[in-house]
Amino acid sequence: MMSQNPKWAGVGSKFAHLTAVHPCFGVKAHYKVARMHLPVAPSCNIQCNYCIRKINKCENRPGVASCILSPAKAIERLEAEIKSNPDLKVVGIAGPGDSLANPATFKTLELVKKKWPDLISCLSTNGLLAEEKAEKLKELNVRTVTITVNAIDPKVGAKIYDWVVYNNKICRGEEAAKLLIKKQLRGIEALTEREIVVKINTVLIPSINMDEIPKIAEETAKRGASLMNIVPLIPIHKFSGTQGPSCADLEMARGAAERFIPQFRFCRQCRADACGVPGLEGKTVRSTEYFHG
Repeated sequence: MMSQNPKWAGVGSKFAHLTAVHPCFGVKAHYKVARMHLPVAPSCNIQCNYCIRKINKCENRPGVASCILSPAKAIERLEAEIKSNPDLKVVGIAGPGDSLANPATFKTLELVKKKWPDLISCLSTNGLLAEEKAEKLKELNVRTVTITVNAIDPKVGAKIYDWVVYNNKICRGEEAAKLLIKKQLRGIEALTEREIVVKINTVLIPSINMDEIPKIAEETAKRGASLMNIVPLIPIHKFSGTQGPSCADLEMARGAAERFIPQFRFCRQCRADACGVPGLEGKTVRSTEYFHG
């Protein structure tokens, strides 16, 4: 469920218009409403130590797609899915790189707005460019943005991020983490000031950022974020030997964060080309079929 804390009984009104129709915001929608991720964004401007971007048909995780589509091809695939799937209400861009670091993202969103203005458009990002792109996203009718925030303390962030590229400069270590965290928080403010609903994703790495969880929840909520989604580390890349969180770890983290911001507990950590009803995946072949041909 989204949150078990009675404190948030009235807070959901901030995004109540989404809970019934967006599978990443509402529990009922999670099992009824289809979404489609368009893999048009291959490049990324940061390197997370838990991320390997890949093109393949096998791995079910973020950062993976079976191909990269041009905006025109993405619209063609979206049109075919809309015709065959009446439950499709949401179209998103989730990589496999960072959505805001790729011009194709904005061209795709422009085409979606022109052809299907009633679809809910959303995207996920590391947030480095969210402040600069906030006004453009509003113009393109983007309704929700998910920003992955894994730390508030740059010392902790330096253990999670390898490098950050901003204004053609490569930063590493605490300098990179400090820049990214500052831009993420300012990006949340810029988006929410424009009435774009912000959800926070946080990758839980118990040995590194467990103590950061309440800080992330508090600081992002202060800046207007509406919902938080804590997901388990997938132990790959530089964290390939790191223990991921247990179910108890996840619930402990969510309980600590829930004091500040409502929690979403049903994330599937989807591929960048996922398509279908999230809550039915595993029971249907529709999750990525359009991108496996």
